[in-house]
Amino acid sequence: MTSDIWFFGTGKFAARCLAEIAPECRPSLVVTSQPTVSGRGLKTKPSPVEEAAAALGLPLYRSDSVNGDAELVARLEKETPALILVVDFGQKVKDPYLTAPRCGCINIHPSLLPRYRGAAPVQRALMNGELSTGVSLFRLVEKMDAGPIWIQSESGVGADETAGELLERLAVEGSHIFKSRLKYILEGNVVFEPQRDDEATIAPKIDKSETRLLDFSSAQSLHNKVRALSPLPGAYVMLHQKRVKILKTALSSQPSNGAGVISCSGKTVLLGAEDGSIELKSVQPEGKKEMNAFDWFKGLRLEKGEKLDD
Repeated sequence: MTSDIWFFGTGKFAARCLAEIAPECRPSLVVTSQPTVSGRGLKTKPSPVEEAAAALGLPLYRSDSVNGDAELVARLEKETPALILVVDFGQKVKDPYLTAPRCGCINIHPSLLPRYRGAAPVQRALMNGELSTGVSLFRLVEKMDAGPIWIQSESGVGADETAGELLERLAVEGSHIFKSRLKYILEGNVVFEPQRDDEATIAPKIDKSETRLLDFSSAQSLHNKVRALSPLPGAYVMLHQKRVKILKTALSSQPSNGAGVISCSGKTVLLGAEDGSIELKSVQPEGKKEMNAFDWFKGLRLEKGEKLDD
């Protein structure tokens, strides 16, 4: 059944939410960003949300600047939905979208707001070693991720869980909450709780400079950073002047052979830190596909105690 809602989204988290929501709460319009051009062949690539909308047979509108898009604003005035669901959109949404729908704009955000406001809440939470996080459904306002909260759901974080795995879980959880409670917000039977700005923390976008592993003081911190950046953009090291992405690790009980030293014990590949070591499970050497870390190690010719490139 088509619902009286619009969906604004772009990234993979948004695409997963759309796939979960659409079968029961089918949006009357999906708005996403224009396709990007990338790769050696400069191929045009649609957003993950566009791909999901096409698979679901949903009406689609592309815009890289919704706030200045006269055609979309005119359509909003003519076909005003009761609610706009904004997820992982990548554009700041302003009026008239915030106030034209009688229920406003609702956002599904993968953190327990006001903690981790911003573009990378899951990645920053994992980097910081959080043992729990969650998902928040809240009403959008002009200030980033600061609107009043509708519903929150807390969730534990697995010791080896990656950002990709956690985002998948939270997308499903947030979508389930939205589907199960949509009728209440459409009927006006909900209460929004203001956020405490004094308790807010910020989760800025991941910068490319953060993705190289250079600090080997703590095995736990190394492990946290790897899983925070997996699968994308991926943490990496330099070895023999080549980049190696490290995609899956676990803390090891084996002692370190030296900070920044890669070694092998049986079929277990280890990366040393000052206070211990982590086990490398999955890596992606430069120019190659993801592979088992031991299979990769067998092809290396390392001197005993050889360190990663500085």
